[in-house]
Formats: sequence, structure tokens, C-alpha cells
Amino acid sequence: MKWNDLDQERCSVARTVSVIGDRWTLLVLRDCFLGVRRFEDFQQRLDISRPTLGDRLRKLVEAGVLKKVAYQDAPPRHEYRLTPMGMDLHPILMAVVHWGDVHMAGTSGRPLLHRHVGCGHHFHPVTVCSECLAPVKAKDVEVERGPGA
Repeated sequence: MKWNDLDQERCSVARTVSVIGDRWTLLVLRDCFLGVRRFEDFQQRLDISRPTLGDRLRKLVEAGVLKKVAYQDAPPRHEYRLTPMGMDLHPILMAVVHWGDVHMAGTSGRPLLHRHVGCGHHFHPVTVCSECLAPVKAKDVEVERGPGA
């Protein structure tokens, strides 16, 4: 398996990693979900070089995760907005946040709390079965070949 060919693999994890599988991309996506949209704001928040940031944003646009939208004509300036495909990455980011909160936050606790707008409570992300809504842990899952195998 070659890094540049991950998008051609018959593995959903490999294909996903081909789009979001580096540290800067995950941090850009985190900021997108926190409402950051403009190049300068990403650069300032992440302290990332302009070429690296430009490369990550371009790849996310090409992959269909972000769309580039003009917000100023002279000089031309754009912002980056999550597409529906990008919004579908929210559970992945929340899983990463939860893992970090549990295993990396240290004694000071979670750096951010997440509040469910619908009920007003802070929450921890959980994975549930789409059919019966029971919580799903790794030991509760069996893997079978799918139609794309």
C-alpha cells in the first residue's frame, strides 16, 4: 500500500485517510467546525505556513469536503465552507475530541465543552446502532464483506 495510492484502495479507512489523514488537515477541519472560514484566520489560529495551509485547503476543496466561496471582489478573497460531505466528518472529529478529552486532557480537564442545542445539556459523543439505538463498542461489532469488497 503506497501513501499516494490510498484513495484507490478497497478500504474505506484508507480512502478516508487519503483525504483527512494528516495533522494539519484535521486541525483545519476542527477550525471549520468552530466557524473559521478565512485563510488569514486559519493561519493565525494554527500558526501554519501559508504554503502548507494553501495546500491543505486546496486538497479539501478538490476532495469536495470544502467549497471556496468569494466574499470580496477587489482584491479577490475567498472563504472556505464545509460542504455536506465535509459536514459528514463531524462524527469523526467528535470521536477524536472525545478520545483527546479522555486520554490527553490531563488534570485540568477538557478544554472545550460541547452543548447539544436541542436539549441544552453538555454531552459526550457516543456511537449507537442505527437500527436499535443501543450503544456500540468495538466488541459488539462483527465485520462482513460488503458489495464493494
